[in-house]
Amino acid sequence: MGFPVADRGPAAETLARFRTGLEAVWPEGAGEAGAKLGLAVSGGPDSMALLLLAQAVLPGRVEAATVDHGLRPESAGEAAGVARACQELGVPHATLKVDVAAGNLQAEARLARYAALASWLDERGLAALATAHQADDQAETLLMRLNRASGVAGLAGARARGIVPETAIPLLRPVLDWRRAELAEVVRASGLAAVEDPSNANDRFDRVRVRKALRGADWLDVAAIARSAAHIAEADAALDWMAALEWRSCVKKEPMGLRYRPQAPRAVALRVVARIVRELDGEEPRGGMVARLFDTLCEGRPASIGDLVARPNAGGWSFAKAPVRAAKRKE
Repeated sequence: MGFPVADRGPAAETLARFRTGLEAVWPEGAGEAGAKLGLAVSGGPDSMALLLLAQAVLPGRVEAATVDHGLRPESAGEAAGVARACQELGVPHATLKVDVAAGNLQAEARLARYAALASWLDERGLAALATAHQADDQAETLLMRLNRASGVAGLAGARARGIVPETAIPLLRPVLDWRRAELAEVVRASGLAAVEDPSNANDRFDRVRVRKALRGADWLDVAAIARSAAHIAEADAALDWMAALEWRSCVKKEPMGLRYRPQAPRAVALRVVARIVRELDGEEPRGGMVARLFDTLCEGRPASIGDLVARPNAGGWSFAKAPVRAAKRKE
């Protein structure tokens, strides 16, 4: 049984397309008595379209949350606007205020956002979270990362279904193959107002410059670029699968750490080395640092990364915590 057909709201063909996409990423939610879905709604055109479509397809089975990072003076008013729209639609809404830690602003904001959303999902008993990532987002991200010489993991686009970070809750992206303009039209036709983040026009951000460049290059097929990002995501998943096999067969425990005897191609072995660093050092290593460590070991020389020391030997490579120096022990 699929998702029910709404009596009113967006056009029938638009709802049919959304319903098909949602069923593909969340088959367990199909049926009128299915679980409830949480929506991350910022108030922008993409997420407002997601709100309209999800409420029409799942009447009475959606709730929305807006995360207020407190980084712009307008954010509180935007969250209040989403709350009013949700009230009109009969959708329960919550505003989640978060504090963003110092450091990489975008990365820290993302961590804070998903942590708040995970707590909200748990408190409300919601079965999954849907976000409004779309095809233009995919294309922009791929081009930005190509420009930074990212590897496969960096180039991989967002997957239509994943998990909310640090949880087992499904993370759904049911409009990943929709264009930004298509979602904006859903909102325009509804009469609802959407907000525009002023940072979306700030050329200081790479994404804004890429977006403007794409807009002026009508010979580029944004939808095709987005599909390429999805293909790379599939390749990324395949490399993860192979790295798990390599780990099981080639990584052994040692009294002081782990021993790895590489058998797989470099792309797979790099992931195994990165996992070794995470297991022993507790930190997420940067790809460039892992690559340099790997190349040094291949040359037959010892190397270090973080608090780890790696040494080549007859049985492969041994990884262990670096000895604590006497001066440091006294501290």
